[in-house]
Amino acid sequence: MCGILGVVATSAVNQLLYDGLLLLQHRGQDASGIVTSSRNAFHMHKGPGLVRDVFRTRDMRSLPGDMGIAHCRYPTAGSAFSADEAQPFYVNSPFGIVLAHNGNLTNSEALKEDMFRQDLRHINTNSDSEVLLNVLAHELELAAKGQRLDAETIFQAVSNVHRRCKGAYAVVAMISGYGLLAFRDPYGIRPLIFGRSDSPQGTEYLVASEGVTLAALGFQPVRDVAPGEAVFVDERGGFHSRQCAPNTMLSPCIFEYVYLARPDSVIDGASVYETRLNMGRHLADKVRRELAGVRLDVVIPVPDTSRPSALEMSNALGVPYREGFVRNRYIGRTFIMPGQAIRRKSVRQKLNVMGMEFKGKNVLIVDDSIVRGTTSREIVQMAREAGAGQVYLASCAPPIRFPNVYGIDMPTREEFIASDRSAEDIAREIGADAVIYQDLDALIASVREANPALERFDTSCFNGEYITGDVTGEYLALVERNRDASRQQTEEESDEANQLDLNAA
Repeated sequence: MCGILGVVATSAVNQLLYDGLLLLQHRGQDASGIVTSSRNAFHMHKGPGLVRDVFRTRDMRSLPGDMGIAHCRYPTAGSAFSADEAQPFYVNSPFGIVLAHNGNLTNSEALKEDMFRQDLRHINTNSDSEVLLNVLAHELELAAKGQRLDAETIFQAVSNVHRRCKGAYAVVAMISGYGLLAFRDPYGIRPLIFGRSDSPQGTEYLVASEGVTLAALGFQPVRDVAPGEAVFVDERGGFHSRQCAPNTMLSPCIFEYVYLARPDSVIDGASVYETRLNMGRHLADKVRRELAGVRLDVVIPVPDTSRPSALEMSNALGVPYREGFVRNRYIGRTFIMPGQAIRRKSVRQKLNVMGMEFKGKNVLIVDDSIVRGTTSREIVQMAREAGAGQVYLASCAPPIRFPNVYGIDMPTREEFIASDRSAEDIAREIGADAVIYQDLDALIASVREANPALERFDTSCFNGEYITGDVTGEYLALVERNRDASRQQTEEESDEANQLDLNAA
């Protein structure tokens, strides 16, 4: 899960890109980067941290040009973060290309080997995004055959990228001297939408991970980029598009609607807010069945993602809705943070309890999902400490039992609290009186009701059915080994830093 953005405008784009990254900050907090283009030269600034921390006034002044791309990074499956892996990435051959990528390639190791032995290209980091960039650069070189590029040649190169690359990828790229390119994998797993703005100065285009950026930045939505499609805006503002994959099947990641996307976004024609209302209504039906005879006094969301669902559950159940947790917005999302110790500490820093809403009441707490159970355990304990009588936890998502290999850095299977436990076991583990999970069929229905044209989704983290068909047990084992190694490295670095602090003291 990352945020990507690309703009072709009639004036300087640095502020547009910065503002767009702020709107996409929820999609990644590890690192941020912007590249602009002026007079066939790229200007780049990137680094680890939040957008507001990476960019200063002097950095913005060093980003001239009326075309650019931007990225905010979140770790993908099995990865450890290095400052060298902040995006966008750049290659100078054959044309000078910068690229930003949201997703995860499932065949990146094989592609690396091909790059080294056949394409004679060197990959300098562990990032699959750098692999994708070099595949694109190589295919552009072959398609161009020593001539200047045109839209037809670029689309031919993207077709070959689709042929070689497996997994999930939504991409924005700039080709020096030519224009802005964006494309989406043949399954459309990760979101990508574009819009335009017309003025006397000319037509401007913006492509982004989520539609929330369009209206906020003054662009009218045109449509989502279709699975397998590429769009190209040349430096004169000419717009071109082409379907570049022979077999496509729109299968967006359903976890985008549960947790990842902002509620004010529309992804593949489905309002995220509407889908979350629908999730609440379907989940209320299950709560009514499973807690028949139980008196519920109040429905309380875990802010912020679950609020729409909790509100709809309150209406459907006829139980008052209350805000029982106050969120400190200056603490990062705990789902993204590495290390159990950091997560436990951050939950208490992140949420504070409104005691009057819990004391002496039977409480139904609504959360978007339960991953490791660390946050849920702390939340239930906080409710009990505030004087709640009975504490029930409802999850808008089904039990998460399998890794997401398409761009979300979920834990290994052994870390999922639901990997080998029933709902009753999980309730005992986290200290709740009961845990109620959404059914997968109900979750799918919740999104389809917002856009009936959506027929298929990637639901792999719930049922282990990987939409691209190439994810094997060996691949999952490799991801888990890489993640374990990354976690060990992070813990060792943390221990070293703590020791240095002690020595300094």
